[in-house]
Amino acid sequence: MVVTSLVALPARAASPAKTAENVLLVNAAGAGGKDPSNLTELRKEAEKSAKELEEATRALEKRRASIAASEKELKTKLDSLQQAESRLQLMRQPVSEMAELLYQQPVGADGVASFLAGDASKDTLRAMANVTQIVRERQHAVEQTAVLTRDTQRLASEAQELRADNLLAEAQMSAEVDTLRQRSDKVVKSLTAALVKLGIKIDKVGTAALKCNPLRIATANSYPNGLIPSNMLCPLQQRGHSLRADAAIAFVSLNEAYRRRFGRYMCVTDAYRSLAEQQSVYYRRPGFAAVPGRSNHGLGLAVDLCGGIERFRSVEFVWMEQNAKRYGWFHPDWAYSSPFEPWHWEYDPKIDSVL
Repeated sequence: MVVTSLVALPARAASPAKTAENVLLVNAAGAGGKDPSNLTELRKEAEKSAKELEEATRALEKRRASIAASEKELKTKLDSLQQAESRLQLMRQPVSEMAELLYQQPVGADGVASFLAGDASKDTLRAMANVTQIVRERQHAVEQTAVLTRDTQRLASEAQELRADNLLAEAQMSAEVDTLRQRSDKVVKSLTAALVKLGIKIDKVGTAALKCNPLRIATANSYPNGLIPSNMLCPLQQRGHSLRADAAIAFVSLNEAYRRRFGRYMCVTDAYRSLAEQQSVYYRRPGFAAVPGRSNHGLGLAVDLCGGIERFRSVEFVWMEQNAKRYGWFHPDWAYSSPFEPWHWEYDPKIDSVL
């Protein structure tokens, strides 16, 4: 059995460590490209690695189910082998019994002579008949024994091959899953290191590193709007504000591009809002906030900006319109009119076009 590789890895892919180093080089040199911080590329690489790991894990589980079925088939073959041995033993028994009977009633030379002369006794005739029967039984037993022997040999060979294939497949696929898991971990660590160098604060025990892991967004999505735990939210460079990991990483990339253009970071007045904060804003600013529990702020996917962006058709606002979508951020249609909120921007990973 030939076991194919689950995921083809690039022959000379750059190591995650090198990728992290390139983040600073690109940023320091102010090089071109859509993402001056290279974070989006790292995030997508992390997501790709996670997807490959997930697919490999599913394939491994599927293979294990197949192995379980093969083990069942193996047990069936071994049972068949045992039954074949039992039948073989039964077939040998009549020959053995006939031989024993012949031993008890031997046909000597005198018996054969009298049989040929036509005056053999009943005992002689019975003995001669037994000999004939033994010969027939023996011939039949020899033929059946040959067939059963071939069957037992085939079954034994198939059982051995099946067991060997199962062990080989399990070992190879487990090794591939481990390799992919290590690769995914390295990419996430490189992404975290790049975020740290760009000013994302991480405490001594590295808690924020987990918060900024884009692979945790599925877990974050499992919480109700406005009730996402703080350990599921990634801090921004703007102190006191946070977003869901993928939105935060994309925002940091956008923030770096904005800094290159205007010489300063974006001004943020609001990012993630808890349910209590949503209620407070809703009652303080009726008509300018979503119903509590329905705001994209409560999903960690929206920011309210200042520093010029909040002024419609300002240089900063126009720059955002022209560049934000490259990082997955956009100004929603409703915010142009009802209510009019030029400061409100949202993240959608589906429109993130940075390669």
